[in-house]
Amino acid sequence: MKVGIDTFGLDHGQSGLGAYLYFLMQNMPFEEGIEYDLFGVEADRYTYKAKFDTGYTPVDIKETQKYQQHWHKRRVNRFAKKNKYDVVLFTAATQLLPKRFYSKGIAIVNDIVSEIFQDKKDRYLRHYCLNGLKRINRIIAPSEYVKNDLVSLGIESWKIAVIPNGIDHSVFYQQNLADGDYVDIKPFAIKKPYIIYPTRISDPEKYHKELIRAFDKFKSKTGLPYRLVLAGALDDYAGEVQNAILDSPYASDIFMTGYFPHSELGRLYSNAECCVFPSSKEGVGLPVIETMACGIPAACAERGAIPEISGKNVVMFNPDNIDEMAQAIEKVTTDQSLRQNMIQKGLQWAKNYTWENTAIKVLDVIKSLR
Repeated sequence: MKVGIDTFGLDHGQSGLGAYLYFLMQNMPFEEGIEYDLFGVEADRYTYKAKFDTGYTPVDIKETQKYQQHWHKRRVNRFAKKNKYDVVLFTAATQLLPKRFYSKGIAIVNDIVSEIFQDKKDRYLRHYCLNGLKRINRIIAPSEYVKNDLVSLGIESWKIAVIPNGIDHSVFYQQNLADGDYVDIKPFAIKKPYIIYPTRISDPEKYHKELIRAFDKFKSKTGLPYRLVLAGALDDYAGEVQNAILDSPYASDIFMTGYFPHSELGRLYSNAECCVFPSSKEGVGLPVIETMACGIPAACAERGAIPEISGKNVVMFNPDNIDEMAQAIEKVTTDQSLRQNMIQKGLQWAKNYTWENTAIKVLDVIKSLR
């Protein structure tokens, strides 16, 4: 059985889906009779290499979404037939997918697809990706929430396998706390104690501005010396969040890191007092699991896949209610008995999320199409 794996649309391993494929291949178990051949641009020949020998077939096209979409519409099926793939795994399936398939196909869908369609009136997404998802053999979703969203778009439930993503436990684990008043993670020196919100600053649904307002209320009521650390890459929406910080009476206690090195995130999490995660539309929500694995409690929006992903081992709040969010922050920072209980439950819950488990289950889906 020959499995083609599409590496297009993954930002050379720098995106969430890029990390997904990297860890998937690093943990994919070797099995006699199954051959893997990755394909994409030449620059990614070694980006997603497995621990055993795999092939790589370069495709000579321009690295723009327009050209890659055209190639998937017009040529990927002939490419798969030429290379004798029995199954093709489309990793960036909501971006790059043919409308029809000559080989059997599996789509990875980590997005809330209905939200993508609302935000982007893109003919390619609707005409090719949605039709492709309806016709593809199997779909792998990270949560029941994403699966239900796909079903609401007319995709048959039976073809969707829910396989949670893993986390990198070599990075995310309880680490020794930094000595002194600062956590020194070059190029940052972050003053303790601090509350962390680890996610890309990309759109209003991440609720950064609401969190800043809730943090203001928390600080005003308690007078506690906490800082708020917003750790995530900056997109166009970051300007609005920066303005909200400037308007805060506690602006000096709010810190935006921008992109934070993945290898240092575990140390950043471990030295935080808690994680607050107000995002309202999460299909995966792995930062919540990562913080749990680092031994800090979390307060999260009761939205999207978060109740499912967290196992409700967190304090839940309504992100549209600023007072409720502020109360959740106060509870998770000051109630010591609650904190210890959440830390212990979170550490146990996070053990369920491993890339080894994910890879084994993905392989089972691949073999089901043999």
